[in-house]
Amino acid sequence: MFENIALTGFADEIAASLDTQMQVLEKLHMNYIEMRGVDGRNFVEYSAAEAKEIRKRLEDRGFALSAVGSPIGKIGITEDFAPHMELFKHTVELAHIMETPNIRMFSFYVPKENAAVYKGQVMERLGQFVDYAAAGGIVLLHENEKGIYGEMAEGCLEILKCFAGEHFKAVFDFANFVQAGQDTLEAYELLNPYIAYIHVKDAIFKDGSVVPAGYGDGNVKEILRCLKADGYSGYLSLEPHLSDFTGFSSLEKDGKIGKKLSGEEAFTLAHDALVKILETI
Repeated sequence: MFENIALTGFADEIAASLDTQMQVLEKLHMNYIEMRGVDGRNFVEYSAAEAKEIRKRLEDRGFALSAVGSPIGKIGITEDFAPHMELFKHTVELAHIMETPNIRMFSFYVPKENAAVYKGQVMERLGQFVDYAAAGGIVLLHENEKGIYGEMAEGCLEILKCFAGEHFKAVFDFANFVQAGQDTLEAYELLNPYIAYIHVKDAIFKDGSVVPAGYGDGNVKEILRCLKADGYSGYLSLEPHLSDFTGFSSLEKDGKIGKKLSGEEAFTLAHDALVKILETI
């Protein structure tokens, strides 16, 4: 396996309940969470006082956050920015409370047919985020996501060339690139110097469906091998998206997984597929 890496994940895909999330993660010997949903609400909707209570619940069971899996930057570029900036400031406060420097974020939905028209506006808004993050000692982790300015590797590279540094780095998401029609090996070559966080899910070019790591077109094994060779250290974050997954009986636990996976089954399936790859490299 890698040295100096830790497995984490979007535990809200296991269940809405934080207690259930922690129970399943304990079975998998994981003690980090990329926190997105907690007890049926998005984490960034909680007050500072509520976040302190959540942190205590995590600490009591030996858990910590790898990142706040925020929705920051996941709005249309033409939407009113002022309320979103206030949400961002609140998210920074929550990250401090949770004692993680990392906030996952995005670069705004833009009209695909003329995305370049909005480049200046995208960069101006991202610049406000970066300035505020730098003042607060926060690291923004930009995720490639379908439909946003940084959907393809070239768009991500434009952003990173403007802002990359101590407070702005790249998330590499295999499946999101596949679903956008991006070759992941080409993306890795372009973005490698900036990658500081990995989202582990795979997908198939033909229909965009999400599959366990190594079973799609994301070149997961090859890129993880490259990351290891390049000395990557940090988090590998599971984001299964497998609740409707029906195949690959060799990965199923005792042959008992049915047509519709439970959250625990899907997360465990994703975990085991990743571990299998890590063991081979």
